[in-house]
This record gives sequence, structure tokens and C-alpha cells, in this order.
Amino acid sequence: MHLDQPLSDKEFEELDRFLLSDRCAEDGMTMDRLHGFLTALAIGPQQVLLAEWLPKVWGSAAEQGPRFKSEKEAERITTLIARFMNEIAVTMEVAPKDFEPLFCEHEWEGKTVLDGEAWTWGFWEGIHLRADAWDPIWDSPLAPLMESIYLLGAEEIEEEEMALIDDPMKRHKLAIEVESAIPHIHRFWLPHRKSAVAPVQRDAPKVGRNDDCSCGSGKKFKKCCGAAPTLH
Repeated sequence: MHLDQPLSDKEFEELDRFLLSDRCAEDGMTMDRLHGFLTALAIGPQQVLLAEWLPKVWGSAAEQGPRFKSEKEAERITTLIARFMNEIAVTMEVAPKDFEPLFCEHEWEGKTVLDGEAWTWGFWEGIHLRADAWDPIWDSPLAPLMESIYLLGAEEIEEEEMALIDDPMKRHKLAIEVESAIPHIHRFWLPHRKSAVAPVQRDAPKVGRNDDCSCGSGKKFKKCCGAAPTLH
């Protein structure tokens, strides 16, 4: 399956079930929070490698990772998450005005209102993987658009700002503002977006997987320091 293939409804539900299962930490990301997190990474000022951001998805289980049943399942779930991110990136590249955050909905006083807090919390976490790189937007004409993201997503806001989010209808309006801000944020960073890695000049020849490991163990590199990590 190609990484640029969007998730089917069945695959979306499969990933959702896994993230909600007891094999993930309680503070691991849900689908809406994950969608916000990946959106920030997809449109932000600097690309971030999967190896860095994927552990954030697992919450407090980041060091061990989820309790995968097998290597095959680990690869399957990781691929679904990578495709979920690529789906966002492709939408933003091809039709950014059609992008829709994965907000929840619920009833309040007879009205259907959007609940964008989990999504925006995830977006805020994505921002803070590269907080310094995001700094220029806070001093730009887009700063007012970032305010709604801050109010819904930040872990702590000022006491006097609590009145801006203290009922579902206020949060609903902020969620709408967040949605309308995303294409503008994407356009702001597009000319400045930097690659995740810079070219590296090697001072020594690359170690082949069948070469002796440089640590001095006497084992082949692929059986020693180059071995794949063990799943828990």
C-alpha cells in the first residue's frame, strides 16, 4: 500500500480502535488530537521526521511504545498513522480550502456545537515540537488567527482569558475560527518551510550491515548496534 493512499473508512476505524484500546497509554492521542498534531507538522515551518514525532502519539508510553502483538502489527499501525499524515499534507497541497479539522460534535441547549479542544490541543503539541521555528508567526499579521488556537489548545491560559472559553457556544465559535485559520497558516509557512534534515558530510566510511560492528563486540553490525529495536 502506497503511503499517499488515503485511509479508507475501515482503516480509519481500525486505527481509532487501536488508539482507544488498553494497549495504548491513557494519555495517548485519540484520532481527533492526532489529526490536529499531524496537521501542525504538515503545515508548519519545518519538517519533522517520523522517528521524532511518533513517540509523542503514545503519551507516557513513548519509551516502550504500545503493547503491539507483533512486528507486523507495529508496522501496520505505524503505516496507517503515516498515511493519515500524508493525507493531510496532500489535501493542504492540492486543495487547502477543502481541509476540515477532525472536530467532534455534541448537543448543547438543542444546538449542535463543535468541540475542537482535543484537535487544537494536538495542534498546539505539534507547534511545540518546533516552538522556536513557529515564533515569527506570532509577530506577523496572522497573530490574531493564532489566538483561537492558543485559547483552545494551550495547557494553561491567563485567568482573565477563561471567560472566552467558559461555555460550549464560545468554544464552538473558536473552533470555527481555528478551521478558517488553517489555510492561512499553511500559506504563511509554505515559502519558508525547511527540510527536516540537512546534508551530512561523512568523515568516515559508512558501516555496512554485514561489517563488524564498530563498538568492538565482535558481532556483525546488523546483529549489534544496527539491530532493529525490540517491541514491548
